[in-house]
Parts: sequence; C-alpha cells; structure tokens
Amino acid sequence: MQLPPKVTDRAFARLAEIGAAVQGQALRIAVEGGGCSGFQYEIALDDAKDDDLVLSGQGEQVVVDAVSLPFLENAVIDFTEELIGARFTIENPNASSSCGCGTSFSM
Repeated sequence: MQLPPKVTDRAFARLAEIGAAVQGQALRIAVEGGGCSGFQYEIALDDAKDDDLVLSGQGEQVVVDAVSLPFLENAVIDFTEELIGARFTIENPNASSSCGCGTSFSM
C-alpha cells in the first residue's frame, strides 16, 4: 500500500499567503527525468487535473499526478526560509541521493 506524501502546515500557510486558492490554483509537485542526479522536482502553481491526488489543508491544495506519485511515496512537502532564500522543499525517503540544490535526486 502506497503512503501518500504529506504537506506541512507551514507549506499550506505559504500557499494561503500567496493566494493560490483565490487564484483557483494548487501547488503542483511533479517528478520528471533530468537534473544532475537523474530525476528532478517540478514545483509550480497549476490547475488540478482529474487524475491528480489532491492534498488539502487551510483552504489550499497540493496536487500530485499519478505518474509522479510512486516517486513521492511518504515524502514531506514543506516551505523553508533560509539566508539563501525561501522555497518549497521535499524531504523524500525514496531518494538514495540528492544534489546540493535540492531539486534533483536519484533512486
């Protein structure tokens, strides 16, 4: 049984701050081939599709397409603010390694 990704309260709060739901959009998390480690995360505001997994909280939505879902099993989607900037991050227990930028990983 696949465990869906989890979204932190901080990530939902950031989506509320930028008004994603007000714009009729959700945060899309997708996995694509490429990047310096083999796979890379694509994170963008987008419309939800019929076959997406929808994770809801604080009136906001995070969506994951069916193809990306196995790569994100039990991952944690968060929002971090650091000296180098603020961004959505993914803590992925399925990744065997990841690059320094945090957007690319291998399995």
